[in-house]
Amino acid sequence: MKYIIRLIGSGLGSGYAPLAPGTAGSLVALLIWVILPPMSAACQIAVIIVTFLIGVPICTRMEKDYGHDPGQATWDEFVGQWAALFLLPKTPAILIASFLIFRALDVWKPFPARRSQKLPGGWGIMVDDLIVGVYTCLILHLYRFLF
Repeated sequence: MKYIIRLIGSGLGSGYAPLAPGTAGSLVALLIWVILPPMSAACQIAVIIVTFLIGVPICTRMEKDYGHDPGQATWDEFVGQWAALFLLPKTPAILIASFLIFRALDVWKPFPARRSQKLPGGWGIMVDDLIVGVYTCLILHLYRFLF
């Protein structure tokens, strides 16, 4: 069971990347999203909610094994990156923009993302990336609406 928790919690091993594990996790998540078949809005929401709810206890366990908000825990990047891509086309421009904006916001952590990191256990790990993913999604939808 410990192996399964670490496999999922590390974003299929991306959290063990020697440099920038969060970036590696976002990239793996992006690649998975690209190969998934087209999904309805309800299906996309279900994927995001289920993976978020799976991530909370798994990231809580990762935190117990590796310390507070460990770099090895990159499942949060998966959920955040997938939220960032909600209802967006899988075009190269959108995928690249989503990845870059999500990573920038994940480092910056605009309000209330930074504050949410103080939530206990896996909640603190997961919520900030979900917030940043929603911000990224809103930015991209606004851009598409305006241009």
